Formats: sequence, C-alpha cells, structure tokens
Amino acid sequence: MAKEIERKFLVRSDGWKAAVTEIISLRQAYVASMNGRSVRVRLANGTVATLTIKIGKDLSRDEFEYTIPVEDAKELMQAALGLVIEKTRHEVPYEGFVWEVDVFEGAHEGLVIAEVELDDESDRPALPGWLGEEVTGQYRYSNQALATAFGEDDHGI
Repeated sequence: MAKEIERKFLVRSDGWKAAVTEIISLRQAYVASMNGRSVRVRLANGTVATLTIKIGKDLSRDEFEYTIPVEDAKELMQAALGLVIEKTRHEVPYEGFVWEVDVFEGAHEGLVIAEVELDDESDRPALPGWLGEEVTGQYRYSNQALATAFGEDDHGI
C-alpha cells in the first residue's frame, strides 16, 4: 500500500511561474465519495487515465492508483458525483522538493492551490515566498470537496 503525505497551500502570487518545469492538463471526477474515502478517475493531457482510491484525512492517507484505458476513464466521468474538476498542474522545483501548483478552470476559475508531497511526515520543506495560507487538512480545499460539495461552502475565491 502506498502512502500519500502532502501539505497544501493557497497561492498568493505568480512568483512560481518562472520556475515551472512541466505542465499537465488534468480532468478528474469522483465516482464515489464519503467521509475520508474516495474513488477518483483522472485524465492527464487526454492520453493517460488513472483510477485512484484514497482512504484517510489530513496530512497522510493510503493511496492506491491504477492505470486504466482512456475510454474507461471517459465513461466513468459520465457518472461523476458533482463536477468534473478541470485544472492545469504546473510542476515547480524548490529547494529539493517539487511543488504542484494547480490552476483551476471552469466552476473554480481563479482558485490556485500548491501541494508538496513528502516522503515522511517529519519532512519540513522550505516554503516558497509565493505561498499563502496553509490549508492542509481543510476539507473545503480538497479536490473531493471541490467536485462534490460545490455551492455548499465558499472556497475563498
């Protein structure tokens, strides 16, 4: 079983843009969602599809991810709970860690969130100056909430 350990922040400036090393267009949808558990389907650049099961909350969660056929992903997205999330992910290296800056489109246009994956909960990455408030563990900023609870709670944009 894989563990996902990550911290999440709002982004307060465009200072990250000059350091981008990769850009990925993402569409993702949740086909099952409940307290602390989710099943997500994702399309990256329209060519790679994954099915991901996540269990847990906050900083560390169990994560199981499997490659699936693109056509299966497209069909599963038709059964999405709530919205299909659209975002562009920018990979930004900073002092030994790779930050993923997600710029949301569609219903969440204007929202920008940065995440950093950690090897261990004790890791303390240097925080770039373009980060704003830390929102790790705040459900309202999870992709799961943004997809399934839209309209129930303002996400700050």
